[in-house]
Amino acid sequence: MTSRRTFLSNGGAALVGASLVTRAGAASLPEAPVQSSGATSAPLAPPNGRPYNPVVTLNGWTLPWRMKDGVKEFHLVAEPVVRELAPGMQANLWGYNGQSPGPTIEVVEGDRVRIFVTNKLPEHTSIHWHGQILPCGMDGVTGLTQPGIAPGKTFVYEFVARHAGTFMYHPHADEMQQMAMGMMGSWVTHPKDMRQHAVERDYVLLLGAYDIEPGSYTPRTNTMLDFNLWTFNSRVFPGIDPMVARLGDRVRIRVGNLTMTNHPVHLHGHRFEVAGTDGGWVRPEARWPEVSVDIAVGQMRAIEFVADNPGDWAFHCHKSHHTMNAMGHQVPNLIGVDHRGVADKISDLIPGYMVMGDKGGAMGGMKMPLPENTLPMMDGRGPFGELDMGGMFTVLKVREGLARGDYRDPGWYKHPAGTVAREWTGEVPAAPQAPGGAASASEPVTVRKPTTHKH
Repeated sequence: MTSRRTFLSNGGAALVGASLVTRAGAASLPEAPVQSSGATSAPLAPPNGRPYNPVVTLNGWTLPWRMKDGVKEFHLVAEPVVRELAPGMQANLWGYNGQSPGPTIEVVEGDRVRIFVTNKLPEHTSIHWHGQILPCGMDGVTGLTQPGIAPGKTFVYEFVARHAGTFMYHPHADEMQQMAMGMMGSWVTHPKDMRQHAVERDYVLLLGAYDIEPGSYTPRTNTMLDFNLWTFNSRVFPGIDPMVARLGDRVRIRVGNLTMTNHPVHLHGHRFEVAGTDGGWVRPEARWPEVSVDIAVGQMRAIEFVADNPGDWAFHCHKSHHTMNAMGHQVPNLIGVDHRGVADKISDLIPGYMVMGDKGGAMGGMKMPLPENTLPMMDGRGPFGELDMGGMFTVLKVREGLARGDYRDPGWYKHPAGTVAREWTGEVPAAPQAPGGAASASEPVTVRKPTTHKH
């Protein structure tokens, strides 16, 4: 991690609220740390201020701060960034402090916070503190509660973090372009009492979506729904780190959704409770058990569970197209199509032509040339072969004997003998047929033309 001391181009003045500050005043602003790595950073233990149990941002980091006269001061820089979505693909995005999403901001309930926002984008911007209860003039809606932050200028937001919970931040200026380019971040306000809502492992991530044409680097920002890259913190599988837990740990996963559609997020091998929303914590008597939770646009859900089942457990969006990369939405379904004869003729015209899709979508380990800066639609290898996954997919790795606070990847799970599904080589019992099943080929089928129905 490096620090960026010079944050105003050409020595421009900074705007603080509605007033200008001098160059000397601008020079006294807190540094704006920059993170270039896409790996998961260790939790940032608070160096000052009130204590709390820090979170781990999946493939991300927490923004450091300085204390000044009892106020926590942060510095965000809105700027173009290059984000590695997975090894082999980078994207030209907009973000904060070198990354998209921006760094997670962590404070304690009751903290007074002061956030300086410097704009290094080519257009005006703002920051809306999604879910925060604060003075109207700090809400960050350009034209309604404040003027836009012009390129090269710095604004300051100041308010008290009144409620513990999980929130988000994003622009409320040219949202379609700026959010589609990756401008978002997570905010966690910890409770005053460290023992309240305490867990051993606390992860946070944001759901994002991009439409990046194969061979290109920059998202198409006018796309409404047909995105082809679905991300956890602007990473796609197999570029997403695993979430690691010690057997018996109480685990929390906070998930915010700033895409254009809902996401039913599913965890294998465990049952969890929905413990929090972006409106606050759910009372214990109001929680309900789940294995999947649907997260709507603009919502956050915090789930909690005890990691009591050792193994490597999938954690993913249950919309199957959201666990794939570089999808082509106009590809016809060729399952069952007989290519014999036709394939030979096409090969005479197009050397190297391969028949694809007639037996399904899996490549079976077969590789094919891809355009520059493009990921396979399904990728990743596990201990038993191809995973055939992409997009919003990662693994929860639960292990016995891990040290407290050890987030290193423990490798693949070693299954006890006799606990892995295997090929059956004995006699296969007959499969009963459902009564009234499909007609045989020799039986006539009667087709009745539907009558017009009224609504």
